[in-house]
Amino acid sequence: MDISVDFAGLKLANPVFTASGTSGYADELADFMDVNALGGFITKSITRKPRKGNPTPRIVETDSGMLNAIGWANIGLDRFVEEKLGILGNMSAAVFVNVAGASIGDYVSVVERLAGEEAIAGFELNVSCPNVEQGGISFGTDAGQVAEVTSAVKKVSGGKVLMVKLSPCVTDISVTARAAVEAGADALSLINTFTAMVIDIERREPVLANRTGGLSGPAIRPIAVYLVNKVYNEVAKKKGIPILGMGGIRTASDAIEFMIAGASAVGVGTWNFVEPDCAVKIVEGIKKYCADNKKKSVKELTGSLK
Repeated sequence: MDISVDFAGLKLANPVFTASGTSGYADELADFMDVNALGGFITKSITRKPRKGNPTPRIVETDSGMLNAIGWANIGLDRFVEEKLGILGNMSAAVFVNVAGASIGDYVSVVERLAGEEAIAGFELNVSCPNVEQGGISFGTDAGQVAEVTSAVKKVSGGKVLMVKLSPCVTDISVTARAAVEAGADALSLINTFTAMVIDIERREPVLANRTGGLSGPAIRPIAVYLVNKVYNEVAKKKGIPILGMGGIRTASDAIEFMIAGASAVGVGTWNFVEPDCAVKIVEGIKKYCADNKKKSVKELTGSLK
């Protein structure tokens, strides 16, 4: 049985990634699972300069999910190159670097610096983060800006796969998806989190210091499946663009649902905090499903919704 997938020209051993921001820089997961058993790995967001992120508290659990307002906290480009590239270079899974910035120049600077690194298979442009003051969702909700940043980064990406992460906080996600593809995106990842709030009723104040954060986890999965199917039917299928589907995946059944809706691969995020080895269990579950349903290749699942 073949559970490998072709993802924008990359041959992946299987269709399971870890989602950005949930697994650090790979070594954090080493005590819990074999990261080389994954098809792909996406780093937490990297910015040109180090960022402390938002003040605490910046995570709160909710019913069937969580809110985070991390604010792109990361070690910055220089330390990432010095301290983390060696670790990532030893991985057999395809490594994508999630790139963030407050300006188009910031995105370009990071990608240009990393474009020649053999350890990196591609980039995921984070233009849809809902918990930073500059950049982030302001890029992701405007189709013109999505196209502008995608086009600028594509020129310096050195031929590596360029994936754009889409925000669900728009009137029509197919509009921003189409803008990214027409500007040169090789793949799309969706969805990012929904802007949300939790209130402490005793203090009558937001729980998060940032007031709002991004809602993720099982609560958003049905919406994410719908949006993946919408983008697949209206943009990705006709253009031959693969989708990395994500949003509340916990099990192989969840992952398969996304693939039937149109995803070529899936990203496991919030559930890594609950069950750190869930991604490799999902790989095995997908394999079993294909065997039980007499599928010769996992690729038969993508877009197979009747």
